[in-house]
Amino acid sequence: CVAITGGVQGKEANPKLPETPEEQVEQTLACYEAGASMVHLHVRDPEKWWDGSSKASQYRKVHALIREACPDIIINNTTGGSFGMTVEDRIACLDAGPEVATLNMGPDMYKIKLKARKPPLPHPRPGEEVRGTLPITYDELRRFAAAMQEREIKPEMEVYHPGQLWSVLDLVEQRLVEAPYLIQFVMGYGMSPWATPHNLVNFFEQLPSMCAVEVSGIGPFQLPMTTMAIIMGAQLVRVGMEDNVYFERGRLLESNAEAVARVVRIARELNREIATPAQAREILGLPPVPSQY
Repeated sequence: CVAITGGVQGKEANPKLPETPEEQVEQTLACYEAGASMVHLHVRDPEKWWDGSSKASQYRKVHALIREACPDIIINNTTGGSFGMTVEDRIACLDAGPEVATLNMGPDMYKIKLKARKPPLPHPRPGEEVRGTLPITYDELRRFAAAMQEREIKPEMEVYHPGQLWSVLDLVEQRLVEAPYLIQFVMGYGMSPWATPHNLVNFFEQLPSMCAVEVSGIGPFQLPMTTMAIIMGAQLVRVGMEDNVYFERGRLLESNAEAVARVVRIARELNREIATPAQAREILGLPPVPSQY
């Protein structure tokens, strides 16, 4: 899975980070050709490219362009959105018809420093430190999960610490999610465990049954955590500029495809062949026929 852009930072963090629909499609195609079977999308607001969109119509536009370029890639939308979005804003992208959508499984307290966005970049803004809390409740989780179930969208349940597995079990008990349950472990984020081998093993040991596991590492933890996840048998690993804008210390990524190519190479060296999109659909319990827009 490649998370190509995110909803927090833009070209001020890496000039090669895709913002416009055309840039997102171009980089998605390169990632698809490099081996990505799923793309995670944060469609941007054309009135301020550094911020996320809350309009289903803008998501549909990007979906259609991606589907034309990448006929069978799995399309995964964010419901995390960006700072200040309401629940209604965050849920709107489901009406664009993704096949998978993220679902944060608990509250999030954040403190993030954003670089200044300076001309000649469009829509400049000063640097700032963004602080706040995303107060997710059980009722909101049920609302998101029910909306996805109604639209036949598979939730990608983002778990930031082991206690949030209780939220997963709650949705399972209510039959709002179907096996295989797609769980993403997020390592190295402010409200997640330290990105260590011990903590990742601890996550795996507490998994419910009938799960497909995805692992993402934030910033410098992306490479070690995804490599360890491949060794441990995870079905998915996530790379891309949403989580890390660097290829190595002191050197920015040239493209999202560069991150995909590296993780594909590592997986093959470890005798874990990369699934095709069709194989990934079977692993995740998705319909074999890609969505159309």
